[in-house]
Amino acid sequence: MPVEVSAFQSALLAWYEAHARALPWRERPAEPYRVWLSEVMLQQTTVAAAIPYFERFTARWPTVGSLAAADDADVMQAWAGLGYYARARNLLACARVVTALGGFPRSEAELRALPGIGAYTAAAVASIAFGGAAVVVDGNIERVMARLFGVTTPLPAARPELRAHAAALTPHHRPGDHAQALMDLGATICTPRSPRCDACPVAVWCAGRASGDPARLPLRLAKPARPVRHGTAFWLTVGGDVLLVRRPPRGLLGGMLALPTTEWTTMPIHPLVPVAADWQPVPGEVRHVFSHFELHLTVAVAALTSRPLITGEWWPRERIGEAGLPTVFARAAALAAA
Repeated sequence: MPVEVSAFQSALLAWYEAHARALPWRERPAEPYRVWLSEVMLQQTTVAAAIPYFERFTARWPTVGSLAAADDADVMQAWAGLGYYARARNLLACARVVTALGGFPRSEAELRALPGIGAYTAAAVASIAFGGAAVVVDGNIERVMARLFGVTTPLPAARPELRAHAAALTPHHRPGDHAQALMDLGATICTPRSPRCDACPVAVWCAGRASGDPARLPLRLAKPARPVRHGTAFWLTVGGDVLLVRRPPRGLLGGMLALPTTEWTTMPIHPLVPVAADWQPVPGEVRHVFSHFELHLTVAVAALTSRPLITGEWWPRERIGEAGLPTVFARAAALAAA
């Protein structure tokens, strides 16, 4: 059955009013800082993983101005474990620009001009925080659109078509609630596997449901295998302290505290150690998946009786969990300390 736009919008909003997820960034009226912060955290991150970070961030930095005034290292440490650390660097840059402007701009175009804000985040903030009729399309909404309209073009080629369908359904009245309703529908009803069509408020218009196999949509092209890189991390102790280094401000894990490490190469190589010591390999390795490659990281340990002349920070071993190490290095530290 062709989608009846106004009836679809009404049914979706009625369902949302009864079944909206209780999320800490959802407020009435919406606060732009909290909307923006949540959307940045939710990029490549599940809601369940983002919630505790959001709550800690907003307790420590309750306004965009307080975040703008924060020390870079403190923010990077608070972000540790959430991944995709360029988001944290862009978060600070954006907060400082917004504070200089006196607040968040309201339009998509002005939001898009801010550091680290792409098309999706700009639309989400414009729609949810400011009531603009912006077209918000995340992974959940893509899935709903593909099934609703029976789109068989594989992703990512299907994205312009899916966006056009989402635009045709976006209302001028309560666009933010409409966008969040579609997100919730995809997250709780129109799930990737075993969609609950019997509980869907818009199932009457769904081409995927009518086909008898909605779960096959959206179609996706097979992803190429990730390349593998290899490296060694070094756990160097003097007394009860362990050596950590600050990674360069730009690049992968930029600005984060980490264990010293070799370069990460496509073939295992004999590691160039940071200082002369009796380095011993630790059994096992850490395997960690980044967006564009998989890392196989071995760990070597050594102990010295005095601190060598080397740039870094010495942390008490018992407080290593407070250092805000990225996940890959936290796992390497756990392997070394076992």
